[in-house]
Amino acid sequence: MAETLHPAAVDHLPVFITAPGDTDILFNVMVVFVLLLIFLIGILYLRLHALPEHMAHGASKGQLQLVAVLSLIALFTHNHLFWIAALLLALIEFPDFSSPITSMAESLRKIADRDDRPLESAPMELQENPTSPRAVQPEWTPFEPEPSASDTLSERRG
Repeated sequence: MAETLHPAAVDHLPVFITAPGDTDILFNVMVVFVLLLIFLIGILYLRLHALPEHMAHGASKGQLQLVAVLSLIALFTHNHLFWIAALLLALIEFPDFSSPITSMAESLRKIADRDDRPLESAPMELQENPTSPRAVQPEWTPFEPEPSASDTLSERRG
């Protein structure tokens, strides 16, 4: 049995109005659209909160950890001041203080291992009786070929 419109109904009803018992297509389309929109807004929100961490990825380990902690605090507390601080810290490049201090400490360690011995005898004693597990590097001398008798200065210069 085909259902017909009641004679009192208007003939020019909109497309989204369905007959009783039919599937509401507009409602189903809108449910999918709203769920997809909520999912995309959630992804955008999380990507925005991870922006300072991505910016600080090339920085030092301590700076990256500080920026990551500030970003997480901002995410869970919804306090935007932490996120702004993380963003500013990600933009700032901290100077490297540890490399010169490490180099100085290594130099002082080498000086202390000498024990006031002459420089010529120190490597020989280190090879026989090593105090630390450091590898001994061989001495490097530049290689200079001997000029032959037929070579002139202009031929050697090219």
